[in-house]
Amino acid sequence: MDIRLAERVFYFEESQTLEMAKKARELSAQGVRVINLSLGEPDFATPQYISDAAKNAIDAGFTKYAPVAGFLDLRQAISDKFKRDNNLNYAANQIVVSTGAKHSLMNVILALINPGDEVIIPNPYWVSYSEMVKLASGIPVFIPSNVSANYKASASAIEAAITPKTKMFLFSSPCNPSGSVFSREELNEIANVFAKYPNIYIVSDEIYEHINFVSKHESIGQFEAIANRVITVNGVAKAFAMTGWRIGYMGAPEFIAKACEKIQGQFTSGANSIAQRAALEALTGPMTSTKTMTAEYLSRRNLVLKRLEEFKEVKTNIPEGAFYVFPDFSYYIGKTLKGKEIRSTRDLCYYLLQEAHVSMVSGEAFGNPECIRISYSLNNEDLNYAFDNIKAALNP
Repeated sequence: MDIRLAERVFYFEESQTLEMAKKARELSAQGVRVINLSLGEPDFATPQYISDAAKNAIDAGFTKYAPVAGFLDLRQAISDKFKRDNNLNYAANQIVVSTGAKHSLMNVILALINPGDEVIIPNPYWVSYSEMVKLASGIPVFIPSNVSANYKASASAIEAAITPKTKMFLFSSPCNPSGSVFSREELNEIANVFAKYPNIYIVSDEIYEHINFVSKHESIGQFEAIANRVITVNGVAKAFAMTGWRIGYMGAPEFIAKACEKIQGQFTSGANSIAQRAALEALTGPMTSTKTMTAEYLSRRNLVLKRLEEFKEVKTNIPEGAFYVFPDFSYYIGKTLKGKEIRSTRDLCYYLLQEAHVSMVSGEAFGNPECIRISYSLNNEDLNYAFDNIKAALNP
């Protein structure tokens, strides 16, 4: 520990997702063909009509500071989107546009969590949830789940985790990393639990909303009994292949939205003005490109599931959304491969990066250390090449 640094730097861990991506880039820089299945980034280009909107915004002079909460017409478009697509009633003054959905989540956590407050997070969870809570001096409380439960926490398990210190419930659907999607019935059961606990806020991360293979996306904020305590976070990164544009947004009770605007005003001010104009076009334009991308993700998911069948000892669920699979690789823990002892799935990920030249992320980062997250946001050729190499490395 470097005593020159603030203690908060040591409260939380480095993102294993970013760590593995960094190691993959370093190996690639040595001239090695590395297949990066560690990052959740679409390989598609941003649709042209959205890029054109950004170019037009530059020509129209949108090069100045934007309002901290976002341009009013964009916030109104988000309000309309919430009502149209999700049956959620957030007025424009309840919307805050931020530098990505991650920024929105951090704003909400900083606005609500005091030291010692507990935040219930079902396993598996996106890698940053627990570390964001720690950064706010909160206490993450985890609900275990596994492949046999389709990586879903039941309403009864959630209620069993509630204590007098519980301040927030934080989850995603479709889920990163498992691809699990909560149905309307499942969300209603969870909402009925929280209806009994009026001091708990529910944060719903819906960034993968449109990458859904089984049904219409459902939002937990649609249930009237808890609607006034639900914060819905979303963004344009995944659905519109706009990761680098860095635009996320949230809908929340007005007092929370105002608190987030206040916090953001001291951290970053308004999100990029040109990117906001592009986001406006994305949210009000046609969904043709998004549907095309989602269909391709489904095809890739099916390919990956078929390839995983070749690994008899590996167990997986059938992801219903997002672009990840989260197989259980526990069979390999304790094995020795090419003279290397595999003591954890993190060891296995390092081994596969060196031997198979495939980058993936250990489930340790997501609360399930027996698993590995595999992103299939790459083309079929790369996916097949990756699995050929993995198979060779696991059967030396």
